[in-house]
Amino acid sequence: MVRKTLTALVTMAALVPGLALAREGHALLIGASTYPALDERFWLRGPANDVDLVAQYLQSNPALPFDAGNIAILADGLEGADAPTLAAIRAEFAALAARAEPGDFVYLHFSGHGSQMPAADPSSELDGLDEIFLPVDIGPWEDTIGQVENALVDDEIGQMIDAIRARGADVWVVFDSCHSGTATRAAPGTEEVRLRQLPPGALAIPPDAMDSIQTRALPDPRARAEAPVPMATTGEMGKLTAFFAAQTNETTPEKNMPKGKANRRLQGVFTYTLFETLAERPGITYRQLGQEVLRKYGTRNLARTTPLFEGDLDLPVFGRDEGDRILQWDVEVKGDALAIKAGQLHGLAPGMTLALLASPADPDDAALATFSVTEVTTFGALAQAVDFAASDAPPGAVLRKIGETLDLSLTVALPAPGSAPSDAMTAALKVIEDSALTGPRIRYVPAGDTEADIRLAVFADSPRPDALWFMSASGVTDDSELADIPSVSTGDKTATELAEVVADNLTRMARALNLMKVGAATSAASAVKVEAQMVRGRFDAENGIVAPDSRTMLAPASVPRVLPDDTIGLNLTNPTDKPVDFNILYVGSDYSISFMDNGRLQPGDTLDEDYILITDASFGRERVIVVFSPADPQSEVEDLSFLEQSAVERTRAVGNAPDGIRGLLDEAGFGTTTRAAMSLSRRKKEPDPVPLFVQFELDTVRP
Repeated sequence: MVRKTLTALVTMAALVPGLALAREGHALLIGASTYPALDERFWLRGPANDVDLVAQYLQSNPALPFDAGNIAILADGLEGADAPTLAAIRAEFAALAARAEPGDFVYLHFSGHGSQMPAADPSSELDGLDEIFLPVDIGPWEDTIGQVENALVDDEIGQMIDAIRARGADVWVVFDSCHSGTATRAAPGTEEVRLRQLPPGALAIPPDAMDSIQTRALPDPRARAEAPVPMATTGEMGKLTAFFAAQTNETTPEKNMPKGKANRRLQGVFTYTLFETLAERPGITYRQLGQEVLRKYGTRNLARTTPLFEGDLDLPVFGRDEGDRILQWDVEVKGDALAIKAGQLHGLAPGMTLALLASPADPDDAALATFSVTEVTTFGALAQAVDFAASDAPPGAVLRKIGETLDLSLTVALPAPGSAPSDAMTAALKVIEDSALTGPRIRYVPAGDTEADIRLAVFADSPRPDALWFMSASGVTDDSELADIPSVSTGDKTATELAEVVADNLTRMARALNLMKVGAATSAASAVKVEAQMVRGRFDAENGIVAPDSRTMLAPASVPRVLPDDTIGLNLTNPTDKPVDFNILYVGSDYSISFMDNGRLQPGDTLDEDYILITDASFGRERVIVVFSPADPQSEVEDLSFLEQSAVERTRAVGNAPDGIRGLLDEAGFGTTTRAAMSLSRRKKEPDPVPLFVQFELDTVRP
């Protein structure tokens, strides 16, 4: 859907402040999966895998390696770990608070079920509800005390965290759980996807107790619910950063991760994405980490969830700045191969090319040989060379990742068989394949295939039982969001007509998702340096202007809510000594791509303009993308307007590539290849800045 043009969009170059290095790292990792007091359909399988992944990463991360003896694990389903009961969690928190010292760094991780219950003091909560994390020994609601037995309440979690901070230690806490009990709808064949939500009824919380509270409304539709755990900042305390997988009114999934890997396993989507991003981009700040997680959610179509990032976000992760985004690792000879301590989590895959350098400081063109990855696990890989013996690698040598391979294909899961719409899609698919309507970038897999980026689903009990619904990779959505998901009716179309509409929808989806994939790959440390921030305002229809007193700078790594007649502007600054071109694109929740504006920022220039007027044409997750590219002083301004495309309609009726960034985008959106590659290393003799994609997320909501 095309938003009305007012005038433009963004980036953020987060400056990392210097700070003292943490003395020692401590961690408490909690993964609750099986709940004897609950029906087995509510049990989870991913939390133990989350804890295992995080424990391995903490011990190997380059910024602050954690000693194994400083990592306490409470997880059922993990060998050697104690069960995460309420008493065990309290005891480990107390022990952690007792041994933490000023300057120490403490990492806390919660994976498992969350829920909500009426607050003991309703006036203390904006929505009148307490958020709770569920240890494995939880019981039902107890009327006598007005509480779920053995639940860990948000206020107590906050108090336990503050006890650690009071010792002078800095804390980073991650919650991969959700608290919403809203009705959800899942595409048939997605049994491997589970939601970390527990409806209040499963805990025997009286419906009337919840109903009397859930009628409350937030004072402003733009406002989001408060953080699920209190974020106290008073007193002389250590710093606090908190990441939440979902807002208090959302759900978060666990599914087989990572896509396309033989050894994938059920993980919390948030946990895996978070640590994959951190492994690929060491040395970034918490805010940058949050931004990249949001970007990956978009490029992979993972979930319709809004992670929340709170606290001291402009500090480097783990309190230490590793500087350049250079992915390189020490080597160890293993037979005729070189082994490195990096794997799938770091973006490695079989067939990927790595450069062998004699020293970590060497430029790319000093490579002794190129090695190809032959085997890869989550945290390890083997690589071999055709014309270089692994045993000849000199002492101190490293293998460096020198390029990023982009998968520009789209995998579509077909609807489960056994319905009229599914039969219609089978007939349409034959037309699509015979006519090559979607080309090599789009491939079709059976329902339930774990590799799908898009899932076609049929819901017989929905308002449109004859429709095909275009679901996200998880195949799960809230009932309230169903109206915002594209669908295609089947009963009124021939096989050819249905094939043309489905092919057109999928092609547009692929273009929009690939635009974001290119942005994710180019947001490297070697990109052009610019500064950008998004601005929200309110359109004054009577005077035909943006009300000056309504303009507010929006925090990066947040997902603001906007209403019809809100405006989106950009504040852009070029602090470099060379001109920079900018192109502003708007990617709608309907997969439209709108070209908003372009121009050139001369050295030292600042631009502050309003570009986008939000309409009531559609609602959902939308993105503003600003593409910054280095410019020659006398050249024409870079023009990416060719990327513009109309929307994938909510309800459908019948109806030679240039070089550089344009070439890459042409392949991503309109070419025929399924993969493209680009350099990401800064170890070059004369590094040229690469284009920078700055992506802002926002939710358009109904008044």
